This record gives sequence, structure tokens and C-alpha cells, in this order.
Amino acid sequence: MSGAAGMIGTDGRSAGVGSLRRSRDVPLLVARAREGDPRAVARLVTLVESNDELLPEIAAALAPYTGRAQIIGLTGSPGVGKSTTTNELVRALRARGQRVGVLAVDPSSPYTGGAILGDRVRMQDHATDPGVYIRSMSSRGHLGGLAAATPQAVRVLEGAGCDVVLVETVGVGQAEVEIASLADTTLVLLAPGMGDAIQAVKAGILEIADIFVVNKADREGADATYRDIQGMIGLAERAPGEWRPQVVRAVAARGEGIDDILAAIDKHRSWMAARGELRRRREARAAAEIEAIALGALRDRLGSLRDGVALPALAAKVAAGELDPYRAAQDLLGELEG
Repeated sequence: MSGAAGMIGTDGRSAGVGSLRRSRDVPLLVARAREGDPRAVARLVTLVESNDELLPEIAAALAPYTGRAQIIGLTGSPGVGKSTTTNELVRALRARGQRVGVLAVDPSSPYTGGAILGDRVRMQDHATDPGVYIRSMSSRGHLGGLAAATPQAVRVLEGAGCDVVLVETVGVGQAEVEIASLADTTLVLLAPGMGDAIQAVKAGILEIADIFVVNKADREGADATYRDIQGMIGLAERAPGEWRPQVVRAVAARGEGIDDILAAIDKHRSWMAARGELRRRREARAAAEIEAIALGALRDRLGSLRDGVALPALAAKVAAGELDPYRAAQDLLGELEG
């Protein structure tokens, strides 16, 4: 999917680079994305990221091709080696013959609002591989380590035929737990000298990690970090048969421990499939996505009332003590239903 040549359509004509980059023809873009054209994939992700009015049409066109890819989330504090680990996981997955998509959610530039693109710099090894698609997305101030458009961007990569989608999040401390709502399997990366296991508990990541990766395991303190995490996992209460998070050592910069990480991912996927957990997680994810879209539409409608007469008039009555806020809210909902 990283190739640069224009794709040849069924009518024998080549789609120009510029035409795809500017195209708003959703069926064409989806068809080309299904064929592996990176420009079509890039155009669809751009439309999704910009919350374009075509988003519902894009989602409808992609729906028949989604729900098959394995979604793996990677999170952890800055400096633990997320991008290097992602790079090595891509290499290992490609060796298995799987098509891989990577969404690297970068911090926003304080000047342009765009992604800083640090992850793309570290993943140049795969830049010419047609079986890999890498996209950096700006978080644009969105809390939780993910860009607001990430779920729909994942759908684009699924629709483009990716077998595995790796979502690498901004390391943002206690808010990074959002990745657990998006991924089938969540990897939390730790490194010696980046804080002890108590900090992991405080950040809430102990609860969301399916697999812990102690990266930079050749450094002093790695054994202590490994023992601390194992100890914390041992203290946690879990029902019989419930998944016990795996702890894996790795030195991603040298490619060491990557096979162990993949083995842990495979083990977790098998456990989820056997217990119906994979279906449950995906249904919960779909429910959250539907709710978010509905709430977004509701906020838009409330915005129109805010700019009109109803909300200011109700607010004036509440401020004057003529109406309580709960009755005012009911009246406002009545306006929406009307």
C-alpha cells in the first residue's frame, strides 16, 4: 500500500495522482483503496480526519469490509520506545505475510495544529513496502491519547484490506487509557527508570493492559520493573478463567523479544475467541461509537438552539429564579423533539 504508481482501473485508464488526492467520489476511492492504492487510502483518511460531510457515505461504503482486522493498541509514557516497538512488530507481521496498517497518533504542533510526524521518521524501514500503510494523525488537543477521528480511520485501514492495524497513541499519562476502548489487545510499554509500578497503578494502566512490555530490558533496573509489575498483577483480583496480563521483556532497538510479544498477542486473541470476549469488546466498541455519533449530532442541534431564542430565554428564567434547571432542560429537549 506504500507504492507510488497510479492504479489502473477496470476501464484501462490510470487514475491521476492529483485526481485521487482531490476526489470526492466515495465509491471510486473505496474501490481503489480495496485494490491497495495508497493515495485512495490517504484521501479517505484525510476526509475522515477533517470530519467531512462525506463521512456517513464513507462509513456506509466501508461497512461490508470491516470487522475482520486485528486491532492492537500500543501506549505508554514518552520515551519508552513505542515507535521502535511498532516498527519491529510491523517487520515481524510482514514476515508472516500479513498486511499491516499503522495509525501513529502524534502530539499536535502548538503552532499549526498538525502532527509532528516523529513516528513516521522512525518507520522509514517500511516506506516502500506495498503491504504496509503508515499514517500519522494529530491528536489536536483531544484527551485520551487518541485523535477523535481514530475509530473511523481504523475502519478505512480495515476496508483497505489490512489484516492487522497497530494504533500507537500519544503517551499522556492518566488519560492514555482510552486506547483500551478501541483495541482488541492493548500493549502497555514500560521502561527502566521511567517510574515504578506504583505509577502504573496511579495512571490506571494496570487495569487496561492485556500485555505489559518491559522495553529496554538490557538497562539497569529492568528486572526490578519486571518484578514490580508481576507483583501488582498478582495482587489484583480476578475471576477463575479471567485473563491474567502477560509481562514480556524486550529490547526493541535490537529486535529482541518481538517474537515473545507476538506470542503473547496470539495467546490473548485465542483466549478472547474461546470465551466470546472478542465479540463482546467489538460490540462494546460499536456501541460507544454509535453513542458518540448520536451525541455529536445532539450537540450540533443544541448549538443551533443556543444561537437562537430557546436556550437564552430558558437561561434567563433559571438565572432569575423563575425556573429550575431540570425543568428548563426538559423544556429544551421538548424544543429538540419539536
